[in-house]
Amino acid sequence: MAAFSYFVVYNVMGRDYDAAVLSAGTCGFGMGATPNAMANMQALVERYVPSVKAYLLVPIVGSMFADFLNSLCITFFINLF
Repeated sequence: MAAFSYFVVYNVMGRDYDAAVLSAGTCGFGMGATPNAMANMQALVERYVPSVKAYLLVPIVGSMFADFLNSLCITFFINLF
């Protein structure tokens, strides 16, 4: 997750502070779920300054889109078997 966060997320999101906080959130997703992503970002933000972009993007992507895609995958595999 660290390699993916650095080489993909950090570079694609613009190589700035917001990208670093988003990378921390991506590592949190890799460790399990949205609460892990929020805890990773909070640890980084407590030491430095808040990142509004990251706090808007990560919960929306984590809760809405991930749950939506999960329900589609489950439905697909239930209908497949």
